[in-house]
Amino acid sequence: MPVQQQPVQQQPAPPQPAPPQPVDEEPVRTDSRGRVAELHATKALARRGPGERATAAQRAKGKLTARERIELLLDAGSFNEVEQLRRHRAVGFGIEDRRPHTDGVITGWGTVEGRTVFVYAHDFRIFGGALGEAHAEKIHKIMDMALAAGAPLVSLNDGAGARIQEGVSALAGYGGIFRRNVRASGVIPQISVVLGPCAGGAAYSPALTDFVFMVRGTSQMFVTGPDVVKAVTGEDVTQEGLGGADVHAELSGVAHFVHDDERTCLAEVRYLLSLLPANNTELPPAAPVTDPPGRRSEALLGLVPADGKLPYDMREVIGELVDHGDYLEVHERWAGNVLCCLARLGGEVVGIVANQPLVVAGVLNIRASEKAARFVRMCDAFNVPLLTLVDVPGFLPGVDQEHGGVIRRGAKLLYAYCEATVPRVQVILRKAYGGAYIVMDSRSIGTDLSYAWPTNEIAVMGAEGAANVIFRRQIAEAEDPEATRVRMVKEYRAELMHPYYAAERGLVDDVIDPAGTRAVLVAAFRMLRAKRAEQPSRKHANPPL
Repeated sequence: MPVQQQPVQQQPAPPQPAPPQPVDEEPVRTDSRGRVAELHATKALARRGPGERATAAQRAKGKLTARERIELLLDAGSFNEVEQLRRHRAVGFGIEDRRPHTDGVITGWGTVEGRTVFVYAHDFRIFGGALGEAHAEKIHKIMDMALAAGAPLVSLNDGAGARIQEGVSALAGYGGIFRRNVRASGVIPQISVVLGPCAGGAAYSPALTDFVFMVRGTSQMFVTGPDVVKAVTGEDVTQEGLGGADVHAELSGVAHFVHDDERTCLAEVRYLLSLLPANNTELPPAAPVTDPPGRRSEALLGLVPADGKLPYDMREVIGELVDHGDYLEVHERWAGNVLCCLARLGGEVVGIVANQPLVVAGVLNIRASEKAARFVRMCDAFNVPLLTLVDVPGFLPGVDQEHGGVIRRGAKLLYAYCEATVPRVQVILRKAYGGAYIVMDSRSIGTDLSYAWPTNEIAVMGAEGAANVIFRRQIAEAEDPEATRVRMVKEYRAELMHPYYAAERGLVDDVIDPAGTRAVLVAAFRMLRAKRAEQPSRKHANPPL
């Protein structure tokens, strides 16, 4: 049979384009407004973070959010955020399904008392503050910006270490941070504020910075956590017992400052910044002089006993000398036999290193030497003049000290002073014996001016010890050895330890009235403010280990 032909179906004609319409500005304005509204909504979402549940969990631990911390640190309304909309690009283990804005770290700059400060803050609510590739790149960028701008950098640490899902990329991110810490060292002030966990590789960045702040109960720093410690050594310890704030303030010396709450801690960071220059090419900021530079302090005559065997609190002496008795003590609870403080004299910032007779008679030992050496080098790096208050009976004797390396560690302080080019003034209050006298910025190692009180005793050793060595035979052969020893001690003290012995030989510039010490110091530092010192050309020095 013949095949029947199917009727051909007519295809509908394609729609014709609409005739061009006159250009109207209103649709364009509406579209732009919509995009801007979308932008504001996106940024508001980024600022809000992961939600109320995560925020509530943060507060339950007694911690503020990252943005709240930044608001407390910086002047109100001064924060400028960088890379707020950054997201990670990692894949695997489900991380590709979670791509929050900021990637768990907030970076930017603002001001503290009107001076520019750069900051980054881990947001523990996002990935536990763990560091990934994008997270690290944000930190690298803000560190580079701080160095280029010549402004301080403050890190607010609250993170759980490297982001495991990103593997070696996260570890490389830490390497970039460490390299930048070292590059910026001595160029801009770097301050680390530990406000939560700071474990593993993350702990090394604060250790490379100039100052470390911690908060009791919420801050922990350790290289290996309690679980690893127990598995390897069998020791059972909590996070707080292993690396809490008090541990690092009293035992390890890692923490320079410890506070009970975050608000007080961040207020102290602001105060510290007010005492430091923006970078190593500037002098520390001066303040209006409201405490008379020539103010006498009769209290000093009673604070320091003439008898070198009697203790006193050197903090009281410092309080009498500095403006309004106000000073910031660094490492207050570690190596208490030496004090390190930042204060103002006549409105100008000075760094103070002082022996503390209340703690092991103010002797120098391993910890005190290392504490003071680091402080001296920090002051020298940032153009902070140095005042050294001396009342030292010597280095602490003992097998533990010798085997622990008191020679090389004591040499660190000697090296730091010899290397320092900032204005340096020494005041000898009482004892200044042996090698410890030399190390405490004596005239022989380069202090610019040395003053002594009438109670000073500068000698190789105390009169009793010296007499026992020098007159050993006479004492042994005497009919009354004890009476002879007393007479010889008195003779030695009269000949070699009277208050003017060193002044007569030019080893101190003047013997001064203790009550007038403040006026003398203010005048000395004003004269030395324009001091210039050149260093030999070299790649770098090689200080004691």
